[in-house]
Order: sequence, then C-alpha cells, then structure tokens
Amino acid sequence: MLGKLNFRKEALQSYAFVARNFNLVKRYWGWELVWLAYSTATSLSVVFIGQGSTLITGQEDINTSFFVVYLLIGTLVWRFLSGLFNNISEMIQWERWEGTIEYTLMAPVHRFTQIAGQAGFAVLYSLLFTLVIGAAMVAFFELDFSGANLFGALLVLLAGSISLVSLGVVASILPLLYTERGTQMTHIVEAFLLLISGVYYPIEVLPAWLQSIAQISPVYYVLGGIRAAILDGVPTLELWPYMIPLLIIGAIGLPVGVWAFRQAELYAKRTGKLKRVG
Repeated sequence: MLGKLNFRKEALQSYAFVARNFNLVKRYWGWELVWLAYSTATSLSVVFIGQGSTLITGQEDINTSFFVVYLLIGTLVWRFLSGLFNNISEMIQWERWEGTIEYTLMAPVHRFTQIAGQAGFAVLYSLLFTLVIGAAMVAFFELDFSGANLFGALLVLLAGSISLVSLGVVASILPLLYTERGTQMTHIVEAFLLLISGVYYPIEVLPAWLQSIAQISPVYYVLGGIRAAILDGVPTLELWPYMIPLLIIGAIGLPVGVWAFRQAELYAKRTGKLKRVG
C-alpha cells in the first residue's frame, strides 16, 4: 500500500511539472506562434529543395518524389528530436527565466521525478509541434506511403526518444554550471548533432573523421531506421540494427545523466551557482 501511495505521489509531482510547463506555453503563446510559423516556413523551404531538384540541376531523371520524402523525414524527425532535446536541456534555464530555480531545486522532490515530468512535457510538446508542421507539409506535397512500415518507424522513434532524453539531461548540466553561457553551449551541441547525423544528406558526404563521430549520434540511428522503414518498407524485425544502439544509449545514458545532474546540482549549491542570474 505504501509503495502504491509513493508511486502515486511521484506521478502527481511529475504531472505538476508537465502542467506547469504547458501553462508557461499558454502564457507566452505569442512567441510560440512566432516559432511555429518560423519552423513551418523553414521546414517547407528545405523540402521544396527536393521538389525543385530537377530545375536546380537541369537533370530530368531525378526521382523527385523520393527526394521529397527523404527530406521530409529528415525535417520532421529533426524537429521532433531537437524539440525534445531543447525542452530538456533548457529546463534549468526555464527556472532562471521564471525566477523559480531556488524554489524548484530546493523543494522536496526527487530529481528523477522532475526530469520525468520535464521529459513527459517535452515529448507531448514536440509531438504536437511536429504534427502541425507535418500537416502543413501534407497540404503542400503529394506523398505516397503505401509501402511504408509506419509501425516500425514509430518504434524506432520511441527508442530514439529515450536516447535524446538522456542526452538532454546531460546537456542540461551546462546551464546549471555556467549561468551566463550554459544555454548557448547546449545549442552548440544541438548544431553539432544536426551537422553529423545525416538529417538532410547521407553521412557519406562528410569527411571521414566526422563519419566516425556520426556513428555515436542517436539521431543518426533514428533517421536511418525511419528512412529504412518508410522509404524501403523494411520489416519491423529487421530494424533491430537501428534500435539496439538507441536502446543501449538510453539504458546507459539516462541513469548516468540523472546521476551526473545530481552531482552538478550539489556542486552548484555548494559553490553558489544556484541563482537566478549570472
């Protein structure tokens, strides 16, 4: 009975972070609308490159339909995963912006409970955000997914979400330790993931040393698995080479990330870095 009560308490506390963050979204709805419009426009611009590939190159034998879907998958998957990463890596900065960092990190709440709530919000928010952009793309482009393995693609995305959550938790340490530059540092990590993970192009076009680094990026495996499932119709059981690395990264990275965050939190409290401004 006590275990059930504790689980219910932890679940309610996690939900409190989800509800609080959605209330913040509603408070700043104007900025959310601006960011949604900007993201939709840039996403459409990328996919229009595929639509105009024959005009750009002067080659009539390019499979523009394949190119459009290739870019669309990269765009939507990156929007979802980068949104997931941002919302978790910036959870400390959100507290600073709202002036609640001392209250939140000094409250009698397990850190895993807070991270679980932040992760839940990040998944829901990024999914809604991506679905809106996806709906706009469907309105602009004729897409054929008749031979796609959508269920397998969804499983790969779920496995990848766990990996990005763990990566976001580790990155959230930067704003905690570096009050003035930490958030900018997380964006550098995000930009590097965009560069090496094959979002808009195969990693084979990268220099050899970057191709080697790309092998440890969870985004690379998510994109490879989803493109295999949708573009090639690869059966779900044959997607394990993509999902196994993602599950390993998530299984190791999440507990390590929570532990590292806790150590960074204790250090920040001890050295006076737990404050609202830099």
